[in-house]
Amino acid sequence: MNIYSWNVNGIRSVAKKGFEKWFSEVQADILCLQEVRAELDQVPETLQNPKGYFTYWNSCKKKKGYSGVAIYSQIEPDDVNYGMGISEFDDEGRMIQLVFPDWVLNNVYFPNGGGGEDRLDYKLRFYDAFLENSLHWLSNGKHVVTVGDYNTAHQEIDIARPKDNENVSGFLPIERAWIDKYIKSGFVDSFREMNPSKANAYTWWSNLYSSREKNVGWRLDYSFVDKGLMASVLDSKILSEVEGSDHCPICIELDPPFPPIKIVPSI
Repeated sequence: MNIYSWNVNGIRSVAKKGFEKWFSEVQADILCLQEVRAELDQVPETLQNPKGYFTYWNSCKKKKGYSGVAIYSQIEPDDVNYGMGISEFDDEGRMIQLVFPDWVLNNVYFPNGGGGEDRLDYKLRFYDAFLENSLHWLSNGKHVVTVGDYNTAHQEIDIARPKDNENVSGFLPIERAWIDKYIKSGFVDSFREMNPSKANAYTWWSNLYSSREKNVGWRLDYSFVDKGLMASVLDSKILSEVEGSDHCPICIELDPPFPPIKIVPSI
């Protein structure tokens, strides 16, 4: 089973740049999109309900054309949650959660901490609420898979110019420490687990200074799984050759059925 994830930075924009052709070629079992920046009825009809897919859409309620996530899934879930049940986080349309019999899939567009102390605080509180949500599902016997734009480069290997950005949101020590906390709580960065020393592997590039051509980027997009599920991960990769957004897609390949959860991590 393959799960693709892509911050498209505007579904209407990427739809004009070959998105549908790419989507048909990859034959994703599940495709998670972040920063769709549109209501469902604003996208081309062929993307509203693609043949063979269940479609789930969560737009920002506070500001049109901002944030928003979507999922196309060939597998029908038992339940769908449009957030974590916390209005201050859910109103920005940052999360869709598909609940399956033995696992949960989170598609998340985590907040950017730029723009002042209030937004950084919002981001960190969102992170903590999400960790609590993840542990809730594990304690209820369901594996947790979380794909999306985490808006933080975790380690120096995940950013082209770490020294230049150590005081920039997205690489602040307090943001990176939360990813450490998430990992210590029992979750695994599947790409880094399978590629521990792979450098120059990024998923976002600024639109300025020919950053993508020079590969001056950040790894902001991740596929995390709980530790017990890592043995079922066949591959986790970055598709840096795919253009159309300032981010590129990522993909995780899983091998169901998944093993039962034996130990529930804690914070």
